[in-house]
Amino acid sequence: MRSDFAKFLLVPVAAASLAGCGINSVPTAEENAKAKWADVESAYQRRADLVPNLVATVKAAAASETQILTQVTEARSRATSINITTDDLSDPETFRRFEEGQNQLTQALGQLRTVVEAYPQLQSQQGFR
Repeated sequence: MRSDFAKFLLVPVAAASLAGCGINSVPTAEENAKAKWADVESAYQRRADLVPNLVATVKAAAASETQILTQVTEARSRATSINITTDDLSDPETFRRFEEGQNQLTQALGQLRTVVEAYPQLQSQQGFR
């Protein structure tokens, strides 16, 4: 009987001690995730901040490519208009819109790179580097 009582107490004590092991790591992991997301946001913002300089440089050298420049400017505007916080990461619709805006900017910048290849003198300009 005593052995059964000891086993009965041992199971909840063992379960509680195992459950308590991971509780302290949750806030740390959450803070790490928030810090990493801040790095991602910073990288996207830096990329968006560089777009006006690229547009101005290309505009000066390739005036005939105004459609691509307009697309890049509009894509940058859409990408930076969607502000997302770490709390919004769990909302699939908000994150999808954010991701879509970033993808549009990536595509527009790809078209801009094509223009640069067509105008090699752009690569030698300081504003493009």
